Amino acid sequence: MEQTPNIKEGKQEVNPPLVKSEREERIRKITHLYYSNPKIQKAIFDFSVNREISPRYFEGFGKRPDSFQYPSDIFELVKKGATSFHCSEEYWDNPLNVKTGMSEKELNELRIGWDLVIDIDCKWFDYSKLAANAVIKVLKNNGVNNIGVKFSGSKGWHIIIPWKAFPKQINDIKTENLFPSLPRAIINYIRFYSEDELKKTLPEDFFEQFKSIKIKRGIKCDTCKEIVNEYKLVNFFCDSCKIGEERKISIEDKGEFKCPNCRKNLIQKTSIPFYECRKCGKTSIKNPDNFSKTIETDLFELMGLDLVLVSPRHLFRMPYSLHEKTALASVVIDKNKISEFLPKDADPFKIEIKNFLPDCKEGEATQLLIQALDWKRESSPPEEKKNFEYKPIQITDRSEKNFPPCIKKILLGIEDGKKRALFALINFLRSVGTEKDELEQILYSWNEKNKPPLQTGYIKTQISWALKKKPIMPPNCMEFYQGVGVCMPDELCRKIKNPVNYLVRKNFSLNRGKSPKKKDNFKNSK
Repeated sequence: MEQTPNIKEGKQEVNPPLVKSEREERIRKITHLYYSNPKIQKAIFDFSVNREISPRYFEGFGKRPDSFQYPSDIFELVKKGATSFHCSEEYWDNPLNVKTGMSEKELNELRIGWDLVIDIDCKWFDYSKLAANAVIKVLKNNGVNNIGVKFSGSKGWHIIIPWKAFPKQINDIKTENLFPSLPRAIINYIRFYSEDELKKTLPEDFFEQFKSIKIKRGIKCDTCKEIVNEYKLVNFFCDSCKIGEERKISIEDKGEFKCPNCRKNLIQKTSIPFYECRKCGKTSIKNPDNFSKTIETDLFELMGLDLVLVSPRHLFRMPYSLHEKTALASVVIDKNKISEFLPKDADPFKIEIKNFLPDCKEGEATQLLIQALDWKRESSPPEEKKNFEYKPIQITDRSEKNFPPCIKKILLGIEDGKKRALFALINFLRSVGTEKDELEQILYSWNEKNKPPLQTGYIKTQISWALKKKPIMPPNCMEFYQGVGVCMPDELCRKIKNPVNYLVRKNFSLNRGKSPKKKDNFKNSK
């Protein structure tokens, strides 16, 4: 039996399997003919520029790191036994310098960008189509219209938003260095809202179809849609030592607890059942209305969907690479034709070559990123929020004409709710990068228009207190500003959640097409 060559990875060697199964024989019959096509080689090569790549030898992967120097490299690897090709979602200055075990700082020094790749891996192809369409609907609702879609080669999809679509800096930090935390936040936001879109398209008997499948069911958190854990808050008491303690234990825990002093069994005085979300940390004790009252199913878990393809050096199947299980091509398709797509359309010898990376607009995904960060901040546990505070956002034009209607209305002077308005103004102005002198000038000028004005000492104290802390975002829209009587939403207001987002969106619209062209950061790997 023919043995495929060893592919070295440092000191280790990856040996492709020697026993040829029926599936392996089927795909090996077509690899040479398929990958010998110059158009296929070019499509794979063009997508590989500045990415780490790795060939797969049916079951085993080749060496890492690796890269292509010429399109013909692809066929040379196929002749040595390669059946498919995989690449990183990250872009590297030189992929060959990436090594296993590198620190975050070392990886950041080499990384020059990343694409957002959403992996939909579903056991049932028709439902994976519905999930893909739901994700695309959410992206479009957030201003992202140029989206790349490709068939995985089996039963799923890869959806891509190019690096070009994201702002290159946020909170004075290079976005390229916020991998994987930033794309993970975006993915979780997309997952949250796409579940609602997905529910709208499911057949009426959907849940009945899966009634017999063992899957996690329970009460859902309305903030992050996770199935929550059920606990009880128990007050224990020791009759001998006359001491008590409070413990959070699982609702199913029937064990006995002993006194730490005398080791006698503690007496249970009171027991309060409650729900706690492991993701956002909210509980029904403090937030009783934050949990649905009916037993629900984790829809994405039930359907076998995995949207998270975000981790350092994670590889995914390259466009037009063959799939070992099906011998179908990972073909690129139009995002509007997912519903009508059939696996036979991925026949390796009947496909049409298209670009997986869409020609998007510079910064097109800015709104998506901002909304995702807002959502993450609201749904994160308190301890996570401390590590996710906002720094002043650098905005080109901070003139009052670009402010949201609510802030403009406040600045005209108000009669009621002045202290709440002052709180919103300070945090809005600081979040958009207003310096101390300008901040004081705006606030004191505003106070002169109020009827009656606030005490100057009060404003001075609030400014002094705020400047001692890191900037935080002002309250989100609607309810807070309605309470002050200044909520006057225009068309843009309905698309954002926070006044700061309004100014960011305004600047993005004003600067679109006006910024000087930047040189392409990606180097040709030839």
